[in-house]
Amino acid sequence: MDLQGHGQRKLNDATIMIVDDEPINIEVVQAFLEDEGYRNFLTVEDSTRALAMLEEGRVDLLLLDLVMPGVSGFDILAAVRAHSKLKHLPVIILTASSDAESKLRALDLGATDFLGKPLDPSELGLRVRNTLGAKAYQDQLAYYDPLTRLPNRQLFLEELSWVLQAARRHEELLALLSIELDNFEKINNTMGLSAGDEVQRLVVQRVQGVVRSIDVLARAAGDESAEMSLYHLDGSVFSLILNRIKNAESAAYVAERIVKAVKAPMQIEGREVYVTASIGIGSYPDTGEEPGALLRLASSAKDFAKKQGGDGFQFASRSISEMYEKRLRLETRLRRALSNGEFILYYQPKVDLETGAIGGVEALLRWDSDEGVIPPGDFIPMAEEMGLIIPLGEWVMAEACRQLKAWHDAGKNHLGMAINVSVRQFTAPGFIAAVKRIIQTSGIDPRYLTLELTESHLFDDIDEKIILLQSLKEMGFKLSIDDFGTGYSSLSYLRRLPVDELKIDRSFIKEVSDRADSRAIVSTIIFLARSLNLRTVAEGIEKQVELEFLQSEGCQQYQGFLFSRPLSAAELFAKLE
Repeated sequence: MDLQGHGQRKLNDATIMIVDDEPINIEVVQAFLEDEGYRNFLTVEDSTRALAMLEEGRVDLLLLDLVMPGVSGFDILAAVRAHSKLKHLPVIILTASSDAESKLRALDLGATDFLGKPLDPSELGLRVRNTLGAKAYQDQLAYYDPLTRLPNRQLFLEELSWVLQAARRHEELLALLSIELDNFEKINNTMGLSAGDEVQRLVVQRVQGVVRSIDVLARAAGDESAEMSLYHLDGSVFSLILNRIKNAESAAYVAERIVKAVKAPMQIEGREVYVTASIGIGSYPDTGEEPGALLRLASSAKDFAKKQGGDGFQFASRSISEMYEKRLRLETRLRRALSNGEFILYYQPKVDLETGAIGGVEALLRWDSDEGVIPPGDFIPMAEEMGLIIPLGEWVMAEACRQLKAWHDAGKNHLGMAINVSVRQFTAPGFIAAVKRIIQTSGIDPRYLTLELTESHLFDDIDEKIILLQSLKEMGFKLSIDDFGTGYSSLSYLRRLPVDELKIDRSFIKEVSDRADSRAIVSTIIFLARSLNLRTVAEGIEKQVELEFLQSEGCQQYQGFLFSRPLSAAELFAKLE
């Protein structure tokens, strides 16, 4: 529960555990509390499991029956009060017993409150609200730093223990960032403590801004589960827990942006102040598996970063550090690659299923580096992160148009060209103007160009994208939805999109010989496209049986190794002879 603030909405986010051996009693209590707006419940009928679930469940309030078989409510209450992490958990006893001795015994064991059965709904709601409100206030005093309003060291250590247990149980990755401001004591010494306090508050705002922006990007990319929590440990030292991340590089991505955000100039008491930060990164399970070890190693890595001059970050794990350094070198080379002319296009034929003739090609980007040809999967995501995908995408379009014009001038004027457009390039300001400029410079007729956009990225902000697509259609382009079937597109939106083609993803094609459900999906996509007067293209055809199935279903074009691998411009032209 977020205890930073005591409003009703926050209290209603509390997790409430109900322990009772009678299912009907649990249902009644939960129904009453749902009417009060509470929505997070853990229910336990088997009292022998109650303590284990409390240890796992991050509970804010326990509603406990006393008389139960196996383990009684007295036993559970005693165990809770003896537990280092649970001893302050509020416990409301729900009991039909009118025995004063039982009530006194429960109070002696540490019960917070009593309610007699049968329950009065309004009384239950009042007691729960008051108990949670008192807990929130006490936790605010005990667990939150008044300067930054962040969770403090005590809550951080408890939270780290919880999330490590969860990561171990679910076999998930976790990273811990130890963050310290460089030379912060100089600000206190030269400008005073109030200036130092203001610097800390601004740093917190900047770090939280980075976390929020990255959180939005993660969700846009489908990474819904990742969580980030910032804590103020003491002085100018902070910690950030990155929970359920995809890989260790995600932590480096966050650290890099925090370092950049912190060092932007600040206006403090009419003066411009510059602050930098050093960050150490520990990860589970690579660096350590216990809270103390993970914190110690992340802190040591942070101290190492400070000794190197600060304003940077360091991994606690050598293997991860080496992996990130390799990525950093690749990023540096990628920045130079475009100006050095290291990118080339290959072309994969799009073959007519009825005639077997090449009707068009798809332009595929390759990086011809000094260490060999690098496949797009190794550098396109990095180019997206760095913002290089926009100039790189423009280069791809310009080069593809130039090459297609050369082929047309050589007599192959039936040939079309498909060009992939990233969503970031497509939605960037000036995209339409850049496309017009490229078309005008190359002299190519846009009717021979098909722009491909990936399905999973197309349906966010759909109305804005429809306007862009309409502009491209008015210029004469054909439009294609790439990787169709892998996203969650709405058929109602599909009818509105001014597209000409659906490309069936390889993941379905490769299973048509073995799985009836994949055959059904491919057949449905082809039927849907035909009903909407759209062309279908199948990707990644490698087997004759796949080709024969597509022919039987009426697919119009295919591409894949069965006909040809991607070819250089000269190889493709020779194949057209």
